[in-house]
Amino acid sequence: MATEYDYWKIFPRMPKKVSIGDITIRDGFQHEEKFISTRAKIFYGQEIILAGCRELEVTNMAHGTTPQFVDGAEVMKAMRSPEFRKRASRQGIDLDKDVCLTAVTIREPSVDLAIEWRKEGYGPDRILMMVSTDEEHHFANSGTTLPNYWKEAERCIKKARDAGLKMVGTVSTIWGSPIGGATKLEDAVEFTKRWFDIGAHDIEHADHDGSANAADVYRYFSMVLDAMPNPEAHLCHLHETKRVASSSILAALQAGITRFEATFGGLGGQPANFLDDSPIRGTGEYYYNDPRYVGLICLEDLLVQIDELGIEHGYDVDRVLWMGQKMEKTIGRRLRSEAVINGRTQKEGHMKFARPGLPKAKEKLGEKKGSKLPEGWGEKAVLPEKWGPADPLWKK
Repeated sequence: MATEYDYWKIFPRMPKKVSIGDITIRDGFQHEEKFISTRAKIFYGQEIILAGCRELEVTNMAHGTTPQFVDGAEVMKAMRSPEFRKRASRQGIDLDKDVCLTAVTIREPSVDLAIEWRKEGYGPDRILMMVSTDEEHHFANSGTTLPNYWKEAERCIKKARDAGLKMVGTVSTIWGSPIGGATKLEDAVEFTKRWFDIGAHDIEHADHDGSANAADVYRYFSMVLDAMPNPEAHLCHLHETKRVASSSILAALQAGITRFEATFGGLGGQPANFLDDSPIRGTGEYYYNDPRYVGLICLEDLLVQIDELGIEHGYDVDRVLWMGQKMEKTIGRRLRSEAVINGRTQKEGHMKFARPGLPKAKEKLGEKKGSKLPEGWGEKAVLPEKWGPADPLWKK
């Protein structure tokens, strides 16, 4: 039987168009141990929208544990400002219709604050609450038990809906927990159903410590889409700790996932427990061997991967790579994007690296221009009866 070479026939759920959200100025910056200026947050938030982003996480409203975001109201107002509306409009972007702005609201007081901001005219379109299938991880993040949190989330979703706010329910530790260890994929599928049952708008499926591998990512998202088949309801959130996340991205695509999110330079991770010159609460001691390598998948690298697969994404890739270079200066260190350094694959090549003299060499040897085989050789190669491992000399 002949091998099928068309990737989309092999994986019929694999999309030809995806949505990639940017969560740098929230998740990316929450792990930084220095305060990122309000001006920088506004710059990157606005510029990534102009570069093609249509789903942007703007801030975390739990300022007590994450003081990086004490300027959340100011940043959110800038995203709604008349000046930015004009800039966006000149590029054909309607901020109210085309762009979804999200704020993280892990607990009820933050949900109440988001509703207040909404009433004042600058609040988010969408807010986020989170459960982990590992209750120890959930308790470390939220400070309460899973049963108690589910009841809180149900109350908050009703409040949010009444205020015209969408709620994204996050399911974390799907492929394992940095605290409790191995978890069951079936628990995460059930938690996804629970979120929809209590009124969540969409679900972020999260690997928060890089535990995922491609086989289990494919298996999990296939289970999810078998049970809840609308791919627009599901969002893939993967961290990169072992340089294997690009294979998991491909596996998610193969399963049929169409929505992803990432950060510039692979920034992000566990909330910082130190800011500038002072220890802060965060979520306690870091549970990583090296906190420099705990962030999300790189937006720049993900975008190049998607682009070179021929999948539509809506971004100006070169503009994003330019922003990635600026982000390294903002953060003050080399980040983890390879695409920022090496760029995109250029179909036209890089002829500046060509060795001079090839045309003259071919002419001197009597070879035709463009010929790649000796004159007189057959049009197609003919395999010998015994080749490769079948060759008697192979084992000698």
